[in-house]
Amino acid sequence: MSDEINDVTEQVNKEPIEMIEENSEEVEYTEDDLDQIADTVIETLQSILNFFDVGEITIDEYEGDEGELIFDITGDDVAILIGRHGRTLESLHILVSNITTRKIGYRYPIVIDVEGYRSRQRQKIESIARSSAKRAVSQGKSVSLRPMSPYERRLVHMALQSDDRVETHSEDEGANRHVIITPL
Repeated sequence: MSDEINDVTEQVNKEPIEMIEENSEEVEYTEDDLDQIADTVIETLQSILNFFDVGEITIDEYEGDEGELIFDITGDDVAILIGRHGRTLESLHILVSNITTRKIGYRYPIVIDVEGYRSRQRQKIESIARSSAKRAVSQGKSVSLRPMSPYERRLVHMALQSDDRVETHSEDEGANRHVIITPL
């Protein structure tokens, strides 16, 4: 199965990479634009999921709180799509996001989820962030969180961005990159 996934990845990487800049201006997307994005994501997901033995699946699409499109995969045997500590899901998300960006020609925020795993993960990370911020303030010193994926670190930063008692930043590199919460 990994050879088949590598073949898909190689196929994606055959074309020269064009720089796709993120637009800092607020762009209005039409319903047709959103439909094109959703169709591209679903088509890409279905072609990748053919390589997994997950049986019958359903892909639900809905808009998130921050304007992103969320695609939640449900089915009988989809745990394999999450993987250990969500690593397979994170890889699936990156692959689908990159393929979609290449096909439509611009980056639009999407989230790939499996049976609400990311939603539960988000609540857990936000809870850890708030309790760590409270601890940093009460102890009067910085709190270092465990190493996290870019998605998890982003959740911590977003959860605490409106907390006037603390500031956050990431340190280290690669798999050791983690968030530091510092009291003000």
